[in-house]
Amino acid sequence: MEDTDTLLALLSSLLDHPISDHAVLLDALVKHDGNVEKAARYLSRENMRGKRQAQKRKRTASLDDWLSPCTSEASPSGTRSKNTSKLPSKRAAAASSASAKSVQDDLIPSSSTRRASSSSHGKTSRETSISLSGSPCKVKPVTNNEFMNILRHPNSSNSSKPVPPKFPPLTLGTPVLVSDHTPCTLHPSILPSELACRLFYTMMNESRDWKRNKWWLFDRVVESPHRTSFYARGPASGTESPDLQEAAQYWYNGRPTAPPSAFPPAMEEACEIIERVVNGEMGRRKRFPLEWGGAPPDIDNPAEVILWRANVAAANRYEGTKESVGFHSDQLTNLGPYPTIASLSLGTSRVFRLREVIPSNEKDKRSARTYNIPLQHNSLVIMHASCQETFKHAVPPQNTIDLFHPPFPPPPSLFSPEDVEVASSNSRINITFRFYRPDYRAELTPRCRCGVPCILRPDMKNRYTDNKATSGTSGERNAEPPSTKKDIVAKYWWTCYAGAQNEGKGCNFWKVMDVTAEGRGPFVEI
Repeated sequence: MEDTDTLLALLSSLLDHPISDHAVLLDALVKHDGNVEKAARYLSRENMRGKRQAQKRKRTASLDDWLSPCTSEASPSGTRSKNTSKLPSKRAAAASSASAKSVQDDLIPSSSTRRASSSSHGKTSRETSISLSGSPCKVKPVTNNEFMNILRHPNSSNSSKPVPPKFPPLTLGTPVLVSDHTPCTLHPSILPSELACRLFYTMMNESRDWKRNKWWLFDRVVESPHRTSFYARGPASGTESPDLQEAAQYWYNGRPTAPPSAFPPAMEEACEIIERVVNGEMGRRKRFPLEWGGAPPDIDNPAEVILWRANVAAANRYEGTKESVGFHSDQLTNLGPYPTIASLSLGTSRVFRLREVIPSNEKDKRSARTYNIPLQHNSLVIMHASCQETFKHAVPPQNTIDLFHPPFPPPPSLFSPEDVEVASSNSRINITFRFYRPDYRAELTPRCRCGVPCILRPDMKNRYTDNKATSGTSGERNAEPPSTKKDIVAKYWWTCYAGAQNEGKGCNFWKVMDVTAEGRGPFVEI
């Protein structure tokens, strides 16, 4: 059985018009017993019903009607009189009454006043009148304080639980804005134009054999809304390439797969350029506890330390406007804590969306904000350490997209010049280069009671420390003196993953990661 975040991400990806309010999505899931498809159909119907009601809504009441919704007396037949101008108004009735003694009586007359006014016009003495909808209603006297409370804006001091302000989504269109608001960096053009185009053609050709990810969810098999594949870098690149067969299955949600494909030549060429950029940025930014500390590439040159060297890549193809992926954070099973992931975009432009997960102890003080980053062809987003621990990301569906027209013709060995699919494409190819750490290789992954390798997840909702003593179980160290600011706590847990491919049945295994007992490292010296 998948967790709540996965259900919400899947439900959000199935909606034609995404809903950002997770409470609405969660209510729909609960109402339909976790059935994502039924919840999606329900929300779509509710959205259309709301639009129709908004179109039919008209303003039929005046200010006097709003202040006093019952504006006319009942006719003997029980229907509203057409000539309402002959009926005395509330203010006139209140002015003619000898008992009008206050502002309240002037705005809304009392019952006795209405009876007196009604009697003087030959009407019945019953306290009934006609509402705006035409049905009888009883007028209830309202005190002056109650009336003023209706007009007064709500004050947070009057509420026992203040509501933090909510902000609209913010589009981050420049590298400076991206680095100022998120733990990411943006490179609008990272590869030589010819290489970027050649890699696009290569991956479009490769994507013909890609599959849609499948897994069990609530007693049925669901399918991802985009095609995906997994690649492992060859030993000629200088990276250690242990048996990644088991690690590759994590990308396919535990589904048995063929061995991962090797990097095509164009991908290898692009990876070398991206590695230099990523290592340069990692050397300048803040490092985190439990982040990979780097290791010498060989004994002949021990002084050179490589902080990040991509040895695997996950590739996705988003075709058209509807193919997408909901909010999620990447599994850290082989990446380890505080990973760095380089995401390359090729083809048509799509929006990359980020949203912070607000810690439990800060939900009353601030709300999550959504950031949209438009990603064009040949752009690179580097999700630095702490992004997977504090943010979730998504590629939402869009109403429209611009077709991508490659500036170079396709290689004859891959496509014919008449191939319409690549001459004018509506697809985005996304390649995420990743570093699978040697201290988190597949054979070191704990197994649950089902006998299946666990997955590693961060504790995103309780992630801050008070800058006091170092925890012996998680191994984090504080870089600054106590009471200066809050640091992110390295808290992670191993959990059962058997339910993804075992008809939704797992053992609910759960264990906090202990890096000391498990022999993980080396870590960054903080």
